[in-house]
Amino acid sequence: MILCSALTLPSTGQNKPLSAGDAGMVKKSISDAARSTMSLEARFIQTKELSVIKEKIVSKGTFFFKKDRLLRWEYSDPFSYLIIFNNDRIYIKDEDKENHISIQSNKVFREVNNILIGAVQGTLLLDTKNFQCSISDLHDQLRADLLPVNQKLRETLSEITLFFNKSDYTVEQFVMREASGDYTRIEFMNKKKNQVIPDEKFAIP
Repeated sequence: MILCSALTLPSTGQNKPLSAGDAGMVKKSISDAARSTMSLEARFIQTKELSVIKEKIVSKGTFFFKKDRLLRWEYSDPFSYLIIFNNDRIYIKDEDKENHISIQSNKVFREVNNILIGAVQGTLLLDTKNFQCSISDLHDQLRADLLPVNQKLRETLSEITLFFNKSDYTVEQFVMREASGDYTRIEFMNKKKNQVIPDEKFAIP
């Protein structure tokens, strides 16, 4: 399940750490691109590795984002599973089972929601209160490594890594590793930016 998982780093190309000045310009470009992103739709592949399971768990689906705080994760393979973030509410449907959660009353879900929104919008790179950020050039991508500086976050999370497309500064991979070593990697494909997504996609029954 994405809400309780973490992601790991792929070895993509050769890291070239950016200077503070260049990193600052990259952060601004990502922030500017995020402000112009009203919606985003993409296919995704999620790979999870848990210490208690020998084989990696791979699932696929469709991701939808709409400003300001609307997310929809729609899993279709190998199982049907739906998660909707609608402002301060979360809706989860696992086959015939449904669950409604208030983000404000659940600190874990509130933090997960902030991380997911921050990853899509690039705002995590500017969150100096909770993360220390370094940026590298991978030739065809930009990589941002985020180390939690908040003690509470460090208890469950060891690292987040984001990979951005260098042409439009949208997220291509979202990688997060738990303190336990478990991880999940999410790769985004066939991205469609600023196309009309009906509000019904984010409606909570």
